Amino acid sequence: MNRAVFAFIALSAFAACPAQAATVFVSNEKDNTITVLDAESLKVLKTVKVGRRPRGMVLTPDMKELLICAGDDHRLDVMDTTTFEIIRTHETSGPDPELLDIDPEGKIIYIANEDDGMVTVIERDGGKVLGEIPIGVEPEGMAVAPDNSVVVATSESTSMAHFIDTKTLKVIANVLVDTRPRVSEYTADGKEVWVTAEVGGTVAIIDTTTRKVKKKFGFEIAGVRPELIQPMGIKFTKDAKRAFIALGRANRLAVVDTATHEVLDYILVGQRPWHIDMNPEGTKIYTANGLSNDMTVVDVATLKPEKSVPVGRLPWGIVIKP
Repeated sequence: MNRAVFAFIALSAFAACPAQAATVFVSNEKDNTITVLDAESLKVLKTVKVGRRPRGMVLTPDMKELLICAGDDHRLDVMDTTTFEIIRTHETSGPDPELLDIDPEGKIIYIANEDDGMVTVIERDGGKVLGEIPIGVEPEGMAVAPDNSVVVATSESTSMAHFIDTKTLKVIANVLVDTRPRVSEYTADGKEVWVTAEVGGTVAIIDTTTRKVKKKFGFEIAGVRPELIQPMGIKFTKDAKRAFIALGRANRLAVVDTATHEVLDYILVGQRPWHIDMNPEGTKIYTANGLSNDMTVVDVATLKPEKSVPVGRLPWGIVIKP
């Protein structure tokens, strides 16, 4: 067979194989399951039984594993992202793990222990405990800086964002934000941390150099009572020009200009969107809607909801694997 014929056959075979769609993982707090869906067809690929009260999840940087907080079982479950099987558990997560993050090298896991006022630090392989860091009451949000120098944890009842040095595992700054902070999210350049306050109804933008709040903004939605506007999950667009923020019982996503901090639009989705994620192309946002037991897909270009699909009961977290 000459090279031209071989090349033609190889190209034809490649063209015949469709690109693999991204995979969506949704944690169902009441069902004790993870719903696994195809991001394009939105078909359920598998429903995986996990530990009790699964909430926070994070992908390892190599995309091979999904780490799942099973709060009522006081452990992390580790899922193989190809087979969708639970391949091991870490009983060293500390009590009631809620949210977590992993360092960019994929070696160290930082876990918020809601009932214990601690951040537990463990090794990904083996689960060895490297440190237990006391912070404020009811830790929740966890975010590792892009340069791996600091991890930020929020404490709901203390209304603070705590900056922790990743080398010393010591708290180096405590920043007061509004009531009941839930999620902390770094911008891609690492210059800002955005912190949502569920009860305060605001987002605080913290300068990571000065570790001071440089800007705070809230939300107003016609016909929606202010106490129902509960900022939670945050996701930045790939070009970093916009942020999408889940607003909980307001049943909407807010779209925010990251330069001016102006709210550009509100998108009606399912009931009580809590956490959100974006597909690899940055063209779709997916929301886990806790009270309507479904997931809504929103088109980023048009800012229109496209479809909602059922998942499990009380969906809480959502993660998308490319």
